Amino acid sequence: MSALAARGVHVRFGAARAVDGVDLEIGSGEIVALVGESGCGKSSLARALLGLVRPVRGTVECADRPLDYRRLKEFRRHVQLVLQDPSGSLNPRHTVYEAVAEGLRIHKVPGDERELVAAALSKAGLRPPERFFLRYPHELSGGQRQRVVIAGALVLEPDVLVADEPVSSLDASVRGEILALLLRLRTELGLSLLVVTHDLGLAWNIADRVAVMYLGRIVETGDTARVLTSPRHPYTKALLSVVPEIARQDPIVLKGEAPDPSRIPAGCRFRPRCPAYAAGLPAELAERCEKETLPVLPADRGHHAACVLP
Repeated sequence: MSALAARGVHVRFGAARAVDGVDLEIGSGEIVALVGESGCGKSSLARALLGLVRPVRGTVECADRPLDYRRLKEFRRHVQLVLQDPSGSLNPRHTVYEAVAEGLRIHKVPGDERELVAAALSKAGLRPPERFFLRYPHELSGGQRQRVVIAGALVLEPDVLVADEPVSSLDASVRGEILALLLRLRTELGLSLLVVTHDLGLAWNIADRVAVMYLGRIVETGDTARVLTSPRHPYTKALLSVVPEIARQDPIVLKGEAPDPSRIPAGCRFRPRCPAYAAGLPAELAERCEKETLPVLPADRGHHAACVLP
């Protein structure tokens, strides 16, 4: 069963096709990394999966049922967001206790509030939890603030966490601790995670599957080890070439910026920046690159790439 899924999702902002047809599944207890450059559409897709943006076409499913936009409050008990910058997502005037208890009060969760807050902080690695109740965000380290944000999500006992760049604002010494925490939460609580990131190194360390996104579409997807050791798409190869833990070749420098999402090129959307196309392809393959609209990649567990190259 999929915990959260996009089925043919399209998201538009005016003429801009931010998400231009995506099938993606996060299985029960699975960690999926959604990877790509800034502006590729990954945050827009994450917002659609969270019910924050309604697709113009396609559906979002939670536990194999279409999302009912009339019952978003109930949906958000099951799918919670962990934001990139804990300093920006925590109210500086609220104590840690108030920050974590806020979700309980909004959703009117029954039970002893103090016990539920303490349990969430403990799960997030802040022990003893009572020591943190009356602290303010400015009194905590960056790693502790991120743990408070995670506790605020865990207090509602969700099935899925959507983590948007969960360690990008943290010191290198703390990043490993937060990644280890996310892995432990998956093991102990059976949580599913969608990790939105630009960092393939992070995906290598935490994800079961990877989906690489470019200009509104997923261009390569599959098991993490297969995608990152045997990439098929030129875009994935370029991203991997600058990751120290994974790179096996000289860095591939892509020319220019990603095209305007309101003017997506015909044929392969990566063609204007593709090193393989620029180096010269056989006439038949070049024509396919220029004219053939590649299909949306399936959401199954296979290794797929949206590229005409063999």
